[in-house]
Amino acid sequence: MFSLQFSLSSSSAKSFILQTSPSFFRSHRAPSRALRTFLTASASSGSTNSDESQEALAGRRANYGGVRLEETVCINSGKMRLDSWISSHISGISRARVQSSIRSGLVAVNGRVVDKVSHNVKAGDKVDCTISELQPLRAEPENIPLNIVYEDEHVLVVNKPAHMVVHPAPGNATGTLVNGILHHCSLPVVAFSNEEVLSDVEDISDDDLSSSFTDRCPNEWLSSSQIGAAIRPGIVHRLDKGTSGLLVVAKNEHSHAHLSEQFKLHTIQRVYISLTSGVPSPTTGRVEVPIGRDLNNRIRMAAVSGSSKCRQARHAASRYKVIEILAGGGSALVEWRLETGRTHQIRAHAKYLGIPLLGDEVYGGTKSMALSLLRPRTPPSYHGQLLQLVSGLERPCLHALALGSEDKN
Repeated sequence: MFSLQFSLSSSSAKSFILQTSPSFFRSHRAPSRALRTFLTASASSGSTNSDESQEALAGRRANYGGVRLEETVCINSGKMRLDSWISSHISGISRARVQSSIRSGLVAVNGRVVDKVSHNVKAGDKVDCTISELQPLRAEPENIPLNIVYEDEHVLVVNKPAHMVVHPAPGNATGTLVNGILHHCSLPVVAFSNEEVLSDVEDISDDDLSSSFTDRCPNEWLSSSQIGAAIRPGIVHRLDKGTSGLLVVAKNEHSHAHLSEQFKLHTIQRVYISLTSGVPSPTTGRVEVPIGRDLNNRIRMAAVSGSSKCRQARHAASRYKVIEILAGGGSALVEWRLETGRTHQIRAHAKYLGIPLLGDEVYGGTKSMALSLLRPRTPPSYHGQLLQLVSGLERPCLHALALGSEDKN
C-alpha cells in the first residue's frame, strides 16, 4: 500500500514549538514575541454538516438551487432583516447564498421584488423566495508561492499558511491552494459544474471527503492527465482556512485512491499543536465525544456527550497532551492526535474541555477571554503590550505539525 511519513518535527517544527512558547509565557518578561510568533511561524517555516445522512449530503450537493419559500411572517416575529429571516426558514443554507438570491431579484415581499438584503420584514409580510442556481466556478492556475516540504511523482506535501483557503468555493474562487497546485503541476483551467461544487454552507469533514472518493467505481477515476478535473484536484483531506500546517496532495489516481482509503480507515496519523485558553485538566487525556452541527450557530460544530442542541452528532475522538504550561497557567502549548476527522474536531473538543483555542472567536477563544486569563498573570507595566498582542490574534492558534502512515505490508 502507498505510504507516507512527513513531519515538521525536525528543524522547522522544533523552531515552531520553541518560538510559540516564548519567554513571555514562561516568565514576566516583555511579550513582544509571544502569540505573534505563533501566527507567523508556520508561514515562515516552510460546514455543511460532516455528519449528515447520505440523503442530506445529496441535497446539499444540489446547492439549494431552485428551492422555493412562500411563507407569511408570523405575528410573533419582530422586525427582522430579510436575509436573516429567509436563512432561518431554509435549513442549512448560508446567508451569503440567500443574499445572492435577493440581489438577483428572486425575492419578493408582498408581491414586490426586493433586492436589498437589509430590507426589514414584519409580521404579516408575505415572502416569496427562489434560491438562485450556483454559477459554475472556474479554478484557474495561479502562480501562488507554495511552501513545498516534499514532492515526488506521487504526492505533494505543502505547508499551508494560515488564511489560505484550500479549494475554490463561492466567495473564494481565486487565491486558493488548488489554484496554486494547478499552476505548480501545469494543469489546465478547471470548470466546476453546479453538481460538482459543494455548497458554501461548510466544507465536509476529512472522513466524508475521503469517503466520497473511495466510494467511486473504478472507471470513475481520472487519469493522471485529467486529475485537474476532480472537484478538488488531488485534495484528499483539508485544513480550515485559519489553520496552518501540513497537507498532502495526490498527483495521480493511484496515490489519490490509496491516500483516500487510508484517511477513510484512519490509518493516517495526524498531529497538531495549539495554544489554548487555560490549561486542560488532566494535562494528558483522550476526548471521545460525538460532534455534530450546533443548531444555534450554523458555522459552528458542537461536541455533546448526550442529546443536545446538535444535529446528527457522530463519533469523534482526539488525544491530547500538554507540552508546556505557559503564562503561569493562563495558556498551554498542547499536542493533539486525531483518531477521526470531523469538521472542526480539535476546536470543538477544546471548547468541550473548557480550553478553547486562543484566537478562536467562533468557539469561545475570544480576545476578552485571553485577556482575562493573561492580564492577572502579567505585570501591569506589560499590560499595554499584552493588549496589542492579543488584539493581533486573527485566527485560531492551531498548526498541523505532522502527517504520516506506516506501510505494514
